[in-house]
Amino acid sequence: MKDNERNSIMNRFVYSLFILFLCIGGAAGLATGEDDPCEYPDRAMLIGSSMEGNRSITVTDDSGREVAIRAYPKRIVSLAPSNTELLFAIGVGDRLVGVAEQSDYPAEARQIESMGGFTTISAEKVVSAKPDLVVAAPKNSEEVLNRLRSLGITVLIIDPATIDEILETIILLGRVSGAEDEAEALNQELSMRITAVEERVATRSNTPSVAHIVWHDPIWVSGDRTFQNEVIRTAGGRNAFAELDEWKIVGLEEFVSANPDYILVSSGTGMGKAGYDVIYTYVMTEPRLARLDAVQNGRVCIIESDVISRGGPRIVDALEEVAEALHPELYNPSVREMPQAEESSPIAVIPLIALFSLALFIQKRRRL
Repeated sequence: MKDNERNSIMNRFVYSLFILFLCIGGAAGLATGEDDPCEYPDRAMLIGSSMEGNRSITVTDDSGREVAIRAYPKRIVSLAPSNTELLFAIGVGDRLVGVAEQSDYPAEARQIESMGGFTTISAEKVVSAKPDLVVAAPKNSEEVLNRLRSLGITVLIIDPATIDEILETIILLGRVSGAEDEAEALNQELSMRITAVEERVATRSNTPSVAHIVWHDPIWVSGDRTFQNEVIRTAGGRNAFAELDEWKIVGLEEFVSANPDYILVSSGTGMGKAGYDVIYTYVMTEPRLARLDAVQNGRVCIIESDVISRGGPRIVDALEEVAEALHPELYNPSVREMPQAEESSPIAVIPLIALFSLALFIQKRRRL
């Protein structure tokens, strides 16, 4: 065979292979629900103009106020640690010029100037930071927030009370900050992980009773209308104190009588250095708790206080951790599986087959 004929065959083969890959890429995009940029030719232009702040929107915050956002904020102050986590999670952490104390996650948040304690925010510090948006919480001083509003500073109050509301808050913050795509991606990721837990624990054979201890002296437990209760329920457990509203003190005898199958104890940085593992130590050394099933069976589980208590994206980490603790038989004990958006499709093997065929073709041509 002549060289030019060989080259012609090779060129046709490579061209066909290229077309095949294009088809596979298009099919994969359809399979995963990704937008084809050619289908929305104006999308990039719209995003570009929005990021320039040429769009004004009005949203209703969790206090019921209508808040006008006239331009995407470039300088943001967060007045709650959970707000700080949410803003970093959607990719606008670099715009933060002030945060509330205890804003310690992610690590970069610790380098941002503090505006004061959660309930003792300094209006002077906030004003000096020159923010064009303050993301506040209901427990911030109303006097301080009203003063900021009187000075023309935009204040947005967020107060998610459930995991679903955390997901909705992520979308809201994406809208007001111009990080819609990042917020939507985070929302979908967290939703997928939640669904994965729900589907896994749906196959469980038991529903263990669970108590979450917030503090030990006296014993404070998480009841209904708390993130902890929702995490326990979604993870396939039953809150032993679900009849209580929010967080309540229970007597030692009452706790012993409940005899939960599992005990979750808060620990970590949220407890301060002196109290890092103080609750766990108390449960494991208190003689009157020694006969509890959870203690005798090694089912007293430490969980990071901030992870299970804050209304931020890490609540899904807590959900996964609790589900695995309550139902170890449903999990690989050494590796936590990450959920997939879609099951693998047989079409995914086509590129490998095509590459293998190309290698064989080249090898045969060299032998001629």
